Amino acid sequence: MGKEFDLSQFDTYREDNRREVKKANGGLPNSLWDTYSAFANSYGGVIILGVREEKDGSWRTTGLQNAPRLYKEFWDTINNRKKVNINLLSEDDVQIYTVRPNSDIIMVIYVPMARREQKPVYINDDIFGGTFRRNFEGDYHCTRLQVKTMLRDQTEETMDMRILDGVSIDDLNHETIQGYRNRHRTLKEGHPFGRLSDQEYLRSIGAAAISSKDGRLYPTAAGMLMFGEEYNIVRHFPEYFLDYREMLDPVIRWTDRLQSSSGEWSGNLCDFYFRVYNKIIKDIKVPFKMSGGDRIDDTPVHKAIREALANCLVNADYYGVRGIVIKKEPDKIILENPGYIRTGKKQMRIGGESDPRNKALMKMFNLINIGERAGSGVPNIFNVWDDEGWEEPEIIERFDPDRTILSLSFVERTVKKVSDKVSDKVSDKVSDKMSEKDRIFYLTMVKVFTEEEFVTTKIMCDVTNLPSSTVRRYLHKLCKMHMIRADGRNKGTKYYLVKD
Repeated sequence: MGKEFDLSQFDTYREDNRREVKKANGGLPNSLWDTYSAFANSYGGVIILGVREEKDGSWRTTGLQNAPRLYKEFWDTINNRKKVNINLLSEDDVQIYTVRPNSDIIMVIYVPMARREQKPVYINDDIFGGTFRRNFEGDYHCTRLQVKTMLRDQTEETMDMRILDGVSIDDLNHETIQGYRNRHRTLKEGHPFGRLSDQEYLRSIGAAAISSKDGRLYPTAAGMLMFGEEYNIVRHFPEYFLDYREMLDPVIRWTDRLQSSSGEWSGNLCDFYFRVYNKIIKDIKVPFKMSGGDRIDDTPVHKAIREALANCLVNADYYGVRGIVIKKEPDKIILENPGYIRTGKKQMRIGGESDPRNKALMKMFNLINIGERAGSGVPNIFNVWDDEGWEEPEIIERFDPDRTILSLSFVERTVKKVSDKVSDKVSDKVSDKMSEKDRIFYLTMVKVFTEEEFVTTKIMCDVTNLPSSTVRRYLHKLCKMHMIRADGRNKGTKYYLVKD
């Protein structure tokens, strides 16, 4: 008791909605545990008891009637496995403060992001009904699919290491295997794997393994994904789908498209990678450089694109829905894969921690000099884009279903972006009229306006993962505040940014 506390320091938690305040006048609110689970399964956050959020988004302390009793009740409850399956907190994570000048007592609870092997964090002894996540609307129940994904990600042995008993090595595509081996030989002349038979080679790179059941050699899941035929792959991964979309002409919906299910090629990851990479780079301008009399056609940009594409394939959850989608537009490349970011978005950006969802696939790409093992791949991409003077890459993580999106723009950076100007406008003119949720929704929409002339209800539903009724409510309110204007009626309504 007695330590002074400044509420304003928690403004930094506005991003990603990583803060929650609760009055707690009548004791610990039941919703506290929903929020604990949600923060732990997302990016962590701070819960403050004894504070009320006003309609305008501001905070007002209400104080706690019996802070010592609540403190004890909190620790008793969080250590009760029937209520909370795991306690992530230490004593330093729960503090009681006196707020000046009114001397109100509040309790501040710092909830860390749970490690992969600790998820899901759930309550009420109900793993499927008591697991929550966080979006800017608040806490929401995780779907069974999301919970199952967390459970799969707990183990150190990644899902691509699984042996596919009952599948013959002969079910793999011989041409893909030989193409991969030829690349390996060219890049690493004299490598000891070069002398091995195909079966021995596949076992050495992790594409096949001996079954403990009968002592025979079978493909691994990684081997099937990398070298299999699409019709065999979907037997083991029903949601497996690879889609490359090229949209370079506004008149034509697809200027080029490549799908794993077309039946015109193998449909496996190895062939997809090289086909798509060659399509992506064909329009990249290569500076003329010479080394030892030979022209150098490879640049840091090429390497960054290889890293981005490999990262997308290696970290995909192949049990997840909607598959892998690569979009090539006139001024950007967008790479989407099913699955949340195992290390967290912040750690992914910083680098230094490698935790691939598919370790065997990563090894196979690494053997032919594609991808980084040390967790430096994504930071390198950001560095290359910075060196080129292009807009910073954007990492987007969506939930329900879980999805990771990396957007690489080839547009030059501007001194003052539209989003910056609008953010200033919000801060200077209307922030006092907006609740915290309104503000987060608005700034999310602003990011879309940097790429699109208008938004629709559907676009904002896709971006925010909110139901259409909630999105329409936000849009209607922003129209009344003259922040955006509507054009059209019903489903065809388009919303435009109101500029000064």
